[in-house]
Amino acid sequence: MNKHVQAFAVPMAAIVVFLLFWEALVWVNGWPTYKMAAPSDLPAAFERHWSLFLTMGWQTLWRTILGLLLAVIFGTILGMIMGFSRIMRDALYPLLVGFNAIPKATVVPIVALMFVGQHDFNTVLLAFMISFFPIAVSVSIGLSTLEPEYRDILRSLGASQATIFWKIALPKTLPEFFGALKVAVTLAFIGTNLMEIVSPHGRGLGALFDSGRTNSDFPLMFAVLIALAFLGIVLYYIVVALEKIFAGWAERAPG
Repeated sequence: MNKHVQAFAVPMAAIVVFLLFWEALVWVNGWPTYKMAAPSDLPAAFERHWSLFLTMGWQTLWRTILGLLLAVIFGTILGMIMGFSRIMRDALYPLLVGFNAIPKATVVPIVALMFVGQHDFNTVLLAFMISFFPIAVSVSIGLSTLEPEYRDILRSLGASQATIFWKIALPKTLPEFFGALKVAVTLAFIGTNLMEIVSPHGRGLGALFDSGRTNSDFPLMFAVLIALAFLGIVLYYIVVALEKIFAGWAERAPG
């Protein structure tokens, strides 16, 4: 099988199998729609609220992307600081681990009270806060494990720290960076929807989910979950495409 066809067919087959299993699970247990929606219930929900899905889906998407971009910039800079300085790594790691251990659902009310009425800012901020950690850690690890022999040789040839970073450190870090970025994509969506649901302001797919919950519209709630999964998958494969462009050399042939 052609590798491009396989890359498309295998994930699609897995999704179909998952949907069939979900449908069978609801049918076997005889669950009504007010208890558990089946995949066959979702097209009607999408058709009934398609304009809301387009509007609120876009609101969720642009906030998530903006928060993710800020996380990439901040996480990369922070990772560089920790990667090149053992002192800063020892100082910042405990703070980062402690911050990441705090459930972000508990941070939502604090952010909402600090920036009352700044709905877009609050949502982007939480998406950023929840997704920068893996990027910072991956860049830090990639740089801190750079072989000292490379640095010594380049320094003896008169290379600056910036040259060492661009020529050696950055390419070496790219595989770890893109691996972390794949994780950060899903985390950013979690942050966005936490703010939209816990601190509702009538915008985004989180608000649409909350509306379905208030009205006990389970097909709408599950349709929102599927829409979020779809957006996450799209962003994930965009990252995969970028990885193939900038770090395709790191792929190893199977077997």
